[in-house]
Amino acid sequence: MSNVEESAVTDEIVEETAPSRLEEEGDVAADYLEELLDIADIDGDIDIEVRGGRTYISILSEEEDNEPLRALIGQDGETLEALQELTRLAVLTSTGNRSRLVLDITGYRAGRAGELQRIAEDAVAQARETGEDVALEPMSAYERKLVHDAVAALGLHSESEGEGSRRHIVVSLTEA
Repeated sequence: MSNVEESAVTDEIVEETAPSRLEEEGDVAADYLEELLDIADIDGDIDIEVRGGRTYISILSEEEDNEPLRALIGQDGETLEALQELTRLAVLTSTGNRSRLVLDITGYRAGRAGELQRIAEDAVAQARETGEDVALEPMSAYERKLVHDAVAALGLHSESEGEGSRRHIVVSLTEA
């Protein structure tokens, strides 16, 4: 077999195993979360989606006002972040593979993404207006990535500074 043929076969194997690994990751995560919801006696439907090389898990409710599910989000999404990490650990324990899954509850992340876009736009406008760096409030790694992407799309530069729970973004006039 030539190197080109070997490469093609290897590419086919990678393409076949990556989605099945992500599907397995989703199944393990869903099982873990279903058990957690059962223990807490919280009603919720779990949706699994694989896109862009990542597994997205959503916990949804048919009820308009589901306070128990909102409690799983916590203040500023802190409980949601912790639950996401626990779910990733459950996947690691079961599969031996580190997971980059994203957990959302009742659309919180989608709503927060819009909010983060607005925060990025306001910071860019302020930096342009004052000519000074703009430091944002601390946020999770996932949220910082969304803000970095939004700032770059608006043509400015951003960097993360600080440690641990105090890690935050600074937007500057340096062009992206």
